[in-house]
Amino acid sequence: MLNLNRRQFIRYGSLAIAGGAIAACSRTPAPSSEQSNGLDAVTYGTNWYAQAEHGGFYQAVATGIYADHGLDVTIQMGGPQVNGTQLLMSGAIDFFMGYGANAIQAVEEGIPKVTVASIFQKDPQVIIAHPDQGIETLADLKGQPIYISAAANTTYWPLLKAKYGFTDDQKRPYNFTIGPFLADKTTAQQGYLSSEPLKIRKEGGFEPVVFLLADHGYTAYSTTIETRQEVIDNNPDLVQRFVDASIKGWYSYLENPEPGNQLIQAANPEMTAEQMAYGLAQIIDHGIVLSGDAETQGIGAMTDQRWKQFFDDMVTAGIFKAETDYTKAFSLDFIGKPLG
Repeated sequence: MLNLNRRQFIRYGSLAIAGGAIAACSRTPAPSSEQSNGLDAVTYGTNWYAQAEHGGFYQAVATGIYADHGLDVTIQMGGPQVNGTQLLMSGAIDFFMGYGANAIQAVEEGIPKVTVASIFQKDPQVIIAHPDQGIETLADLKGQPIYISAAANTTYWPLLKAKYGFTDDQKRPYNFTIGPFLADKTTAQQGYLSSEPLKIRKEGGFEPVVFLLADHGYTAYSTTIETRQEVIDNNPDLVQRFVDASIKGWYSYLENPEPGNQLIQAANPEMTAEQMAYGLAQIIDHGIVLSGDAETQGIGAMTDQRWKQFFDDMVTAGIFKAETDYTKAFSLDFIGKPLG
């Protein structure tokens, strides 16, 4: 237990392909309509299968926080082959779990979706290497084979190239399994701080070398709440209630995760108690949720300065156009205020 201080459709396909595994799954019709129980139905699409990294949202369902805010929330799990941006923009879901690079890319694609809060101050993306291979810093991986996903090409990989001299001939296709990495000690691979390191310890029997990219210059917001511009324009109160309740859910989950974990396991029976406990411990120990601006402004915090820093870094890396209006990717109107 922790004691924490409160402190249209086809057009979007190219963005989702670039986003790779970032997706959510739903067949629910566009909600925001009042139900017989007097609550507004809302669907939130996540970026992967249910896990501790989504805990605060499940917690808000399990403990009735969403209901207290007049919301009947359905959480739809994502997966590697599901197009979350299409679902969001088609109205099949109302909110989506996004990330910073994808949000700015949406601006360049002319897709009117907006990030209204960021639950993670640090993206949990990591690069993992074998021990006893002379790999002590990220720079030591220059020239080494690294398994990465297609999505990395528009997120952290260009920054690694610019900062550490990595080259494209180092890339190997990552298929979301640790098998190839375990089979070859000279390789490295991408992963999630709260997931792959534990799997490697259990299956490989060794302690991997783990580099959290957020601590090495990759400043993107992650596990965000996105919605369509039309939702903000037509129903800002719904957006505010969903943001407030989600933030409360995360404070609650960090204090006592059991209610949320029960729903996570119901949605994803393969998720073990050990994995959830490990995931939450990593989130806490590395300040994934409560660090940076969240320490003073609370969970969900974002700033224009942080968005601009990330945008400028990505322009330098050749990912975004310098003339892009990055401010269209986000709104600060729903965060940094007393929770309703």
